[in-house]
Amino acid sequence: MTPRVQTGLDHFIAGKIGDLKSARLGVCCHPASVNQQIRGLPQLLQEQGYPVNRWFAPEHGLLGQLQDMEEVLTDSPQVVSLYGDSADSLRPTPEEVAGLDVILFDLRDIGTRYYTFAATLRYLLEAVAGTGTRVIVLDRPNPIGGMQVEGGVVQPGFDSFVGALPIAVRHGMTMGELARFMTSHLNIDADLEVIPCTGWSRSQLQGDIDLPWVLPSPNMPTPETALIYPGMCLVEGTTLSEGRGTTLPFQLVGAPGLDGHRFAEVASRLAREVDLSGATFRPTAFVPHIQKHRGESCQGIQVHVTEAERLHSLLLGMVVVTAAALTAGDTFQWRTEEYEFVKDPLAIDLLWGAADFRETVDALCNSTTDPASALLDLLNSRETERQMFLEQRESCLLYR
Repeated sequence: MTPRVQTGLDHFIAGKIGDLKSARLGVCCHPASVNQQIRGLPQLLQEQGYPVNRWFAPEHGLLGQLQDMEEVLTDSPQVVSLYGDSADSLRPTPEEVAGLDVILFDLRDIGTRYYTFAATLRYLLEAVAGTGTRVIVLDRPNPIGGMQVEGGVVQPGFDSFVGALPIAVRHGMTMGELARFMTSHLNIDADLEVIPCTGWSRSQLQGDIDLPWVLPSPNMPTPETALIYPGMCLVEGTTLSEGRGTTLPFQLVGAPGLDGHRFAEVASRLAREVDLSGATFRPTAFVPHIQKHRGESCQGIQVHVTEAERLHSLLLGMVVVTAAALTAGDTFQWRTEEYEFVKDPLAIDLLWGAADFRETVDALCNSTTDPASALLDLLNSRETERQMFLEQRESCLLYR
């Protein structure tokens, strides 16, 4: 039986590939660049007899084995690292794209502004603009759906590798649609072609389709992780562990000495007060094996998704971070070290795209203001931006 969802890669291998027999080919991919049979793009190109002149390795590397913000080193002149040791290393140079006729781009996105593969696509498109090199994006479904759009856009002065596009936090677009958005709204004069997927509608999440899940980065093990990431990645901007180095990244949040029962209680109450549906919290303990609080026993909470279709992912993260700040005392601090090659603004401001979330949480810790009202007011203050983005993206959408 033919699978209902066919990716851009499936369609490319089935027909379009024949047009590239004499092309000098570049490829930007990772382990999640697979077809319906879970066979990777490099393997498929090799079987078809198409030599690749240049590989572009995004964050986490071509093999997807590296952690976030870990330098991608290469030992071959045929491989270009797009995540080195500086902000400049994120952008391919003119020399690195020179001489290529086509660059195939197939990176699985997870529908969140701060997931960095969309920034990598932007920088590739900018690098080839006006050169005649064509970028072919092999599109695939957004695993957290294309209907729900959450949060505002990045404000001036807060752009970075985790905020490289003027889009909502949970943007509801595919990588192919984002590419169209870049060329039309950012005026990138690149030769772009998108090969759409078929059989997917915007209302469908990963669990609704027959497409295999391959983790696109080491801490994105399941579709459920992807669903909560638009909100739970905000924990990255604090000193709390977001569960990296455990089997439940972004579902576990905590730190040594934190009162997990109190944390879960406040998070649950705040969730009810802001009318957050689709998730619940329980106290737990865990030991991260990498990064923050490595090797230490952490107390905190686990986030359980109960109704994926009803979950406002960004509000979930706002509730968790606020509850942590209100219950953890001095254990809770904002992360101050350099983040994605940026020292100032702080990591939390880069993720949120402005300073007002951090300022709201700080004010709540030093006042008797109702936290639920403050969070809803903050979210509503970005509604005009969200509506403007919805209008802007409309002409770029490929699926209904």
